[in-house]
Amino acid sequence: MVVIICSLLTVCYVLLMAAYCTGWQRQKTFTLPVVYKPSTFISIIIPARNESLNIGACIEAILAQKYPLELFEVIVVDDHSEDDTAAVVNEYADSNVRCISLADQIAAGTKVNAYKKAAIAAGIAAAKGTLIVTTDADCSAPNSWLMHIAAIYEQQDPVMIVAPVIFSSDHSVLQLFQLIDFMSMQGITAAAHSMKLGNMSNGANLAFSKAAYEQVGGYEGIEHLASGDDYLLMMKMNKVAPQRIAYLKSANAIVSTTPQPDWSGFLQQRIRWASKSGKYNDAKLTGILLLVYLFNLSFLVLLVTGIFYPHLFFVEGVMLAVKIISEYIFIVPVARFFRRSWVLPFFPLLQPLHILYIIAAGLLGFIGNYKWKGRKVK
Repeated sequence: MVVIICSLLTVCYVLLMAAYCTGWQRQKTFTLPVVYKPSTFISIIIPARNESLNIGACIEAILAQKYPLELFEVIVVDDHSEDDTAAVVNEYADSNVRCISLADQIAAGTKVNAYKKAAIAAGIAAAKGTLIVTTDADCSAPNSWLMHIAAIYEQQDPVMIVAPVIFSSDHSVLQLFQLIDFMSMQGITAAAHSMKLGNMSNGANLAFSKAAYEQVGGYEGIEHLASGDDYLLMMKMNKVAPQRIAYLKSANAIVSTTPQPDWSGFLQQRIRWASKSGKYNDAKLTGILLLVYLFNLSFLVLLVTGIFYPHLFFVEGVMLAVKIISEYIFIVPVARFFRRSWVLPFFPLLQPLHILYIIAAGLLGFIGNYKWKGRKVK
């Protein structure tokens, strides 16, 4: 019975990876028009908490954009920082950058569970732009980032634009693991969008029209959930405009961000991401996540039962080989797109760690308790 179940899970997983491979190839690369003059005013919202070491570089990258200065503004929302984040931002007061204090936007005694949503909402309320772009304080964007976002917005008239994000890496095991894992998720995001296999997004590189945001009531109804400022808002917009969510596949629109500095922070981040599970109505994505979790859990089951039935170790070895090969075929073109092909030799070596991480993060994410930005969230 164990062999039959594991075999079925393996077949389903291989079919899923084949679908992702097809989806990645079908997702067309967006090319900026040769002659393009943007007309959209963009408001870039950056929620920031204790980011004094990062926010300056983030703002500098935005101010270096090829996008016309008169067509964008930068609004940093200081989320109760205990460092000099606000002071660093205020050094740019003479440009089109301003800092808003979230503490000034929240009434005394108000209980807040989703500070990031509250920060983004405060920024949007003060924004002048018709198009809202969100990113994080530890991110850096190439100088044609806004041009590509505006171009796809003006060409396709989407209510939301999902764009690629990648981690930097210092070649340590921790950062290599995070880079490979996150790059895979980014590839799946593009592929799933193309194949209609569920919606995914990342708030470090996300754009949406202010009108659509107001139409769905912003974060109303999801403001009690600490995570999901990106995905849960997408699901609200998907209900009213399911055909108007675009994916911006362009190497010139990739935002780079920093990985977590230690294993504890990495796990807490992934628990935060996984805590959205069950908080949305997306049967396809829920089914896929369940398949991925059960497939990875089966390796642990085989490891334990193999003690009593040694032939199951062979089954586990075959499954691991199939997993590595099917995932490798998918990640090769994704790595080329992100210009990270140099990580591919490390991919098979980190597979056992990846399996354990999926099992742990999935379970702890379901429980939903984690610590983030110095705050305990339940």
